[in-house]
Amino acid sequence: MPNFPKNGRSRVLLSEISPLIDHGRYPVKRLVQEPLVVKACLVADGHDVIQGALAYRLKGQKKWNYTPLKAIGNDRYQAQFTPKKAGAYEYKIEAWMDYALTWHHGLVKKQEDGQNVEVQLQDGAPFFEYLLKQKVSWAQDFLKALEKKNFDKALALALKPETTEAFKIHPAKTFKTESAIFPLWCDGAKAGFSSWYEFFPRSAGRNGQHGTFKDVEALLPRVAQLGFDVLYLPPVHPIGEVNRKGKNNSTTAAADDVGSPWGIGSKKGGHKSIHPQLGSLADYKKLIKTARKDYCIELALDLAFQCAPDHPWVKKHPQWFKWRSDGTVQYAENPPKKYQDILPIYFETDDWQNLWSELLAVIQHWVDCGIQIFRVDNPHTKSINFWEWAIAEIHKNHPEVIFLAEAFTKPALMHQLAKAGFNQSYTYFTWRNFRHELMEYMEELTNGPGAEYFRPNFWPNTPDINPYALQSGNESLYLIRLFLAATLSSNYGVYGPVYELRDHAALPGKEEYANSEKYELRQWDWEAENKITWLMKILNQARKENAALQQTKNYQSLGLENQALFAYHKWQGDNQVLMVCSLDPYQEQEGWVQLPENLRRQALTLHDLVSGATYHWQEEWNYVKLNPALPFHLLKIEA
Repeated sequence: MPNFPKNGRSRVLLSEISPLIDHGRYPVKRLVQEPLVVKACLVADGHDVIQGALAYRLKGQKKWNYTPLKAIGNDRYQAQFTPKKAGAYEYKIEAWMDYALTWHHGLVKKQEDGQNVEVQLQDGAPFFEYLLKQKVSWAQDFLKALEKKNFDKALALALKPETTEAFKIHPAKTFKTESAIFPLWCDGAKAGFSSWYEFFPRSAGRNGQHGTFKDVEALLPRVAQLGFDVLYLPPVHPIGEVNRKGKNNSTTAAADDVGSPWGIGSKKGGHKSIHPQLGSLADYKKLIKTARKDYCIELALDLAFQCAPDHPWVKKHPQWFKWRSDGTVQYAENPPKKYQDILPIYFETDDWQNLWSELLAVIQHWVDCGIQIFRVDNPHTKSINFWEWAIAEIHKNHPEVIFLAEAFTKPALMHQLAKAGFNQSYTYFTWRNFRHELMEYMEELTNGPGAEYFRPNFWPNTPDINPYALQSGNESLYLIRLFLAATLSSNYGVYGPVYELRDHAALPGKEEYANSEKYELRQWDWEAENKITWLMKILNQARKENAALQQTKNYQSLGLENQALFAYHKWQGDNQVLMVCSLDPYQEQEGWVQLPENLRRQALTLHDLVSGATYHWQEEWNYVKLNPALPFHLLKIEA
């Protein structure tokens, strides 16, 4: 016998289903209350009526929910649903030849042509019998009219609007075609909108003293006043003593050198332990609780899966490291950078399952302590299969947990990490300075394939990166980069107080800080206020009050002939904002901004949320002039 297809009588063919990530291998990402619009092409032989539906459910549920597909032209259809809670969802497309609606369409055409429709009416009996089984009681009236040969009454009943509506509500789905089941991951609001502030807890002390968690707690009011809602602290674990780094990344450490917090582990403990000079685990838990309860700030933990040479794992689990012929482990490198104080974990070990279990236990330990956000250090140097597994395991019971990938690497690898489960990702924004670069990058992020899964987080600086653009210390440039980060992306962050105090000294020829806080205690003026702290407060307040700034995708660059000026528009519902930013920190710039097409030919009132000024525009092109003292407009639009 021939090998016949399973659904040989299914006539509808499905194609061009979107969005899909690698043909459905990885989940599309959305936020709670953010609609997922699914599109597909439906074709079939003949002229029968095609119907379809988008089916969706929370993963693990048995029952599917349905919303009808609507034709959008050229055999394309779409439907959408809005996830109401965080977690894993599934969706699929179903399509079928709708014989009831095909029958009804033919009946109408023949009746309009004046033909005798008695046979056509009797052919429709099975469709009304099906409605009756679906508890559509008035379908019995049609069947009784046929039984009594009262064709006029049967025709009148068949032509009622309620009849076609009933057929649509209760489709028989005979010989239906089904797509594969595709994954969707839905994040809570924090994954899509957050303002990060980073500082070293050991530099929170006063008078040259090593900072503690209690010192960090005393700085929470400052972080809240600046408007940030995520406080990210570099690793808080014991720091290795073997091969400890000295000041300015010296390979020789003095007796009082504190070392790099990313060189994790010593005789005092490993990844589940707290650096004793910072305080106790109880102090850390109290900091987490106080930040959340009193200041609406989430604490982010730096998850750095690497070990100092004296980390307990090195002795207890030597098989988790790759040993060379001379009995040593090759230290970590990211050419030209060398990390002699760090041993990389060997993810290809034969004991990989126990290794994975222990690393997962580390994450779970901190989740149990109250951590809901992890900034993951260099995830691209660890197994991506591990991240996909570990993140999924945590999300089974804690879908609210956020993982930020700190990966400045090749585009494909950055995107692969996002596909594997990371909720947010570092980006190339740090190195995008000219208008064409910013426009191209924003187009990629908002309209490229990655828009369905890659959620960017813009940082103008980090402890590892002192960009060449900021090494001049020019205040206007610091303002510009802060403005762009906070208004282009709904997730952004700064490494402070280095940023607001413009601590810009660099190692010659490198994008690295001189006297880097990574290797020594620094003392800061935590009470300092200046133009940058003033702008931080304004931008973070504007972001909280304007939904358009709480998302990244609804972005449009605007026409502007001066290449030194960058203008863009963002919107969410009725809330609309328009940004104009000078990219020149030294000279005054002027030009004409072209309004978005939907805002032309109407009188607009625009309130500048930075300067407080009000403008009235009613032309397609409008004049702007910006100087380095205040090099941008943040304009809230009112029609």
